[in-house]
Amino acid sequence: MDVDGKESEEAVTKRAVEGTLGILRACLNSKRSVKRVLYISSAATILYNNKGLSVADESTWSDLDICRSSKLVNPSYLLSKTITERIALEFAAKNGLDLITLVLPLVVGSFICPTTPSSVSLALAMILGEEDHYEYLMHSYMVHIDDVASAQIFLLEYPNAQGRYICSSAEMTMHQMYEFLLARYPEFQLPNMEDHFKKSTSYGHSSLSSMKLLSTGFKFKYGVQEMFDGAIRCCKEKGFL
Repeated sequence: MDVDGKESEEAVTKRAVEGTLGILRACLNSKRSVKRVLYISSAATILYNNKGLSVADESTWSDLDICRSSKLVNPSYLLSKTITERIALEFAAKNGLDLITLVLPLVVGSFICPTTPSSVSLALAMILGEEDHYEYLMHSYMVHIDDVASAQIFLLEYPNAQGRYICSSAEMTMHQMYEFLLARYPEFQLPNMEDHFKKSTSYGHSSLSSMKLLSTGFKFKYGVQEMFDGAIRCCKEKGFL
């Protein structure tokens, strides 16, 4: 997740759209051997709007003008995610392709890659001392990596799946996350966050609703403790902590 990328909106979006459409066209040309396509999207396609919603669901889309004016997350990231998902859904509808999109927040938990995944780095910013990332934690939406894998399999097999599905199982304010980390992992020295807490009190946010996914019978198995336990264990094993 390149939230700090410096590439232009046009370059990032063009590459994302062309790559996605290339895959979807290949699926169409597969002579129906591809029955359904699962597209992984981001909560960034929902959260950046001025609707003042207390709860955002799959009908909510980020506003492109608000994405362009973002000072927190790089606009090209927000725009490419939002535009690409919309175009993918439009292409699928026009061509009769069974396309499901899974909208993800921060994915946290164990990892096997040699470097720390960007979503884990953001979630563990207070523990890792990544001060530049603190501002991303004003209000955090999270899901366990294993629940993401289970949701992907579930939606590929669920016969009535259609459209977008938010897959978010937990959310925390910056202060709630700080208190959680302080209590559960006392071995780590957390930074003084008072100035950031003051900023976070004025930060407006919407809750992300996973009701559409849950209404299919899918169930989340893991909570915040398992997310952070797995991420911290892997960071220790790989020498990052």
